[in-house]
Amino acid sequence: MVKEFLYKGKNLEELKNMSLKELSEIVPSKQRRKIKRGFSDEEKKLVEKIKMKDRVKTHLRTMLILPEMVGRTILIHNGKEFKQIIIQPEMIGHYFGEFSLTRKRSEHSAPGVGATRSSSALSVR
Repeated sequence: MVKEFLYKGKNLEELKNMSLKELSEIVPSKQRRKIKRGFSDEEKKLVEKIKMKDRVKTHLRTMLILPEMVGRTILIHNGKEFKQIIIQPEMIGHYFGEFSLTRKRSEHSAPGVGATRSSSALSVR
């Protein structure tokens, strides 16, 4: 049995049928302020492009994920390359940038120069 997705007690179809004003009443405050202030011209063009096409490339990492974007593939730029993200219902209310990280995790290898002397002092004889 598959569990139905709910966001603040609303299913996906109800979320898709809501206006932006109604949606702003149930999202957190930061997202509410973004909706209230209105989207920029670039963000409005991106929303229209996403409605028309399935795969869209963008540099707009501050774009809010809206219910009508669910199921679409977005290529989000992380500063070096475009990361492919498939929008899931759980992502509603988040920003594009949260899913395309700009920094890599540090990977450490062997100890550096001079590390052997200090570590040899710790050995038990």
